[in-house]
Amino acid sequence: MAVLISRTPRLGSRGVSGRGAARPPLATLVAAVVLMMGFAIPSSARADRLKELATVRGVTSNALVGYGLVVGLAGTGDNLQSVQTQKMMANVLSRRFGTNITPAQIRAQNVAVVMVTSRLPPFSRVGRRLDVTVSSASNAKSLLGGTLLPTALKGGSGATFAWAEGALTVGGFSASGGSGSSVTRNHPTVGQVPGGAVVAKELNYRLDPKRPLTIALNNPDFTTAARVAKAINARLGANVAAAADPGTIRIQVPPNLRKNLVGLVATIENIEVIPDQRARVIVNERTGTVVMGTQVRISACAISHGGLTVQISESPAVSQPNPLADGETVTVPQSEVEIVEDTGDIKLINPGPTLGDVVHALNALGVRPRDLVAILMAMSQAGALRAEIEIQ
Repeated sequence: MAVLISRTPRLGSRGVSGRGAARPPLATLVAAVVLMMGFAIPSSARADRLKELATVRGVTSNALVGYGLVVGLAGTGDNLQSVQTQKMMANVLSRRFGTNITPAQIRAQNVAVVMVTSRLPPFSRVGRRLDVTVSSASNAKSLLGGTLLPTALKGGSGATFAWAEGALTVGGFSASGGSGSSVTRNHPTVGQVPGGAVVAKELNYRLDPKRPLTIALNNPDFTTAARVAKAINARLGANVAAAADPGTIRIQVPPNLRKNLVGLVATIENIEVIPDQRARVIVNERTGTVVMGTQVRISACAISHGGLTVQISESPAVSQPNPLADGETVTVPQSEVEIVEDTGDIKLINPGPTLGDVVHALNALGVRPRDLVAILMAMSQAGALRAEIEIQ
């Protein structure tokens, strides 16, 4: 990471074109993305624990969802046109508290219908607390200051696995005046209840010592799967693990470890493997974002890229009729269209064996990140970019 940071200022100084305003240096953008994603340009490949690369098949978290009410809002809840909110509140008061009230009598705007979501981790026992996310399901303006009423959280089978309730923490706010002006910060209609759900039913997870353990890779790859199987066999013994496909490794449980499956899985999780990956370039054409992996390589090529600018300006013009004619003075729009095409110089790109060389070469073009979409596609079609391009 230190190598990338130290090279960024030097690369950025060369990424400004001589024409027009200063352009954002590509090296700075790529460096920021690389650093935030947690990988850099290493001199040698780094081994990762199998825990970060794969999971034990079947041992996954499950989504829980519920439909409930948030009360205590200061007039920022669902408005009076939300019939569903009135019905739900009337049902709560009638069933739980024996109050005889009709939906039409619910006139307060301090209640909001919400969707409550959470995830049930594997091997969660009764009484464990889970974090929940609460999202407005109607037209509430803000959930700030609200309290979630007890809500059943159900799984895909329809069974209730947890109950959620508690005060919300909201990372935004919304305020409005009588004239219609309003101010909103962040997203006030989504909140969190840390530890707000309590597990009421367990999922039946069981590791069977008589059946093979199946390891599922997060990013299936033939080379990585073969390396994982080889590393497991080196630790546990020959012919214990075998790669069934690019994303699956099956492990035969040794007889002496069948009574200690937890220890076996812990040993497997801490085995270090150097993962392999395809050379990929991810391009978001809408935002101009370009993300490149460390396996990207380029061959020598020459690039000419000219920019076409179309500017349309519109100004009103007044049309005066003849004084003796029966007409009216009218205002008509007058449009002017100006087209400017920059001359594209031919740039020579030298071959680069590392990601740093690729960044240096592309940054030398002095183009905006959005222009890189067309350049990278052309380089790929010409065979100069040895990477798979994914357009989002």
